[in-house]
Amino acid sequence: MSRLYFARQAWVGGGWQRDVLLRVDGRGHWAEILPGQLKPVAAEELPGPVIPSLVDAHSHAFQRAMAGLAERREAGEDDFWSWRDRMYGLALQLNPAQLQAIAAQLYLELLRGGYTQVCEFHYLQHQPDGSPYADELAMSWALADAAEQVGLGLTLLPVLYARSGFGKPGLREDQRRFATDAAWVWRASQRVQAAGRPLVSAGVALHSLRAANTEDIRALQALVGDADLPIHIHISEQQQELRDCLAATGQRPMQWLCNEFKPDARWHLVHATHSTPAEIAQVAASGASAVICPGTEGNLGDGLCDLSGWLDAGVPISMGSDSHVTRAWVEELRWLEYGQRLGLQQRNVAAAPGRGEPATAARLFEACVRGSAAPAGFKQWGLEPGARADFLVLDTRCSGLLGVPAAARLDALVFASQGEALREVYVAGECRLREGQHPAQAGVAAAFEASMKELWGKD
Repeated sequence: MSRLYFARQAWVGGGWQRDVLLRVDGRGHWAEILPGQLKPVAAEELPGPVIPSLVDAHSHAFQRAMAGLAERREAGEDDFWSWRDRMYGLALQLNPAQLQAIAAQLYLELLRGGYTQVCEFHYLQHQPDGSPYADELAMSWALADAAEQVGLGLTLLPVLYARSGFGKPGLREDQRRFATDAAWVWRASQRVQAAGRPLVSAGVALHSLRAANTEDIRALQALVGDADLPIHIHISEQQQELRDCLAATGQRPMQWLCNEFKPDARWHLVHATHSTPAEIAQVAASGASAVICPGTEGNLGDGLCDLSGWLDAGVPISMGSDSHVTRAWVEELRWLEYGQRLGLQQRNVAAAPGRGEPATAARLFEACVRGSAAPAGFKQWGLEPGARADFLVLDTRCSGLLGVPAAARLDALVFASQGEALREVYVAGECRLREGQHPAQAGVAAAFEASMKELWGKD
């Protein structure tokens, strides 16, 4: 059934437009978006300014269960690798029911944070002892059920995870639940896609160059062939990874990926934190995109990406919430820009007045709107005909937007808002959150709390 909405102000084509008529077709996609219209009697007037949602292009849903629980250092040094050992401890405990409960809570939080689609980089596959479940996709279906429970779109990315590091023959014992090969990953992706679940689709992923040897990667590339689906990979997140890759291959990770495996526009490079101008130029020439996760990268001490380098080279970018210490894209964009300001001791680093883009928030937001489609496996995203009819309604009553001139609302949303700034969230033309509330939230929260008590014990 088609729907007709009307917005007094909407972010269309990279800027604010007035009196916008938005028509949703029977498939839940935009049929028309027309600024400068009189409100038809049949149209539902939306209660605030309308902006596109974003895709959360990188998620490990199970890690939501340890957000806030790894912020102590009892002795020695703490870094990504020591955090990873603690994360493995959680990964060895979870069952499908707990994963669904954790993911449902997360996915509801992502809706509240302005995401309407999540790309789930999924490597927690098998039973705790490493043996397969009766249905080898039991953990995948738990994630799909969670997404359906709250009405969030899901792109499931089963992960090829075959070794513990460069030159290693296999996985560590505490990685036993992750073990897959190219055939397993391709079979999982095909099964998820064939299930025909609304708002659920699939791509494939390689954990990283250190976790998949050349034969693994080539085998998966052969199976994927020319199929038009997203391919994700962690890359260049840590300095140790760079050193290990140089020792094993003589090249840095992005350099080796581009030279050896020839990525194209289907490839999405997660983190891409440590880069050279030459590597950025190679990635730009390939058509691949960068998925940046500022909240997690800050939490783990990964380092700062070359944001200006990626933007100026025209490489598509998107945001990921990764370990879910942050779960709203506004905070990710703020972290992204503030990290650059701290590192460079400058302000408005992402702004590009010479390109006619003087507004920092607008340039970052528009880049992420444009970069949201491909990581999720879509052709289009945002407020444009043909894209799925996902959108957000801002709450101009919230403290960060109260009294702010209309032209500066996006700037205030990213750099001055605190707490909830979204009034309504729509997915495929249907309202999922109204006044910040979801019809399933009480049950979702109760199941999450019960699972957390099972995992961490009762107070």
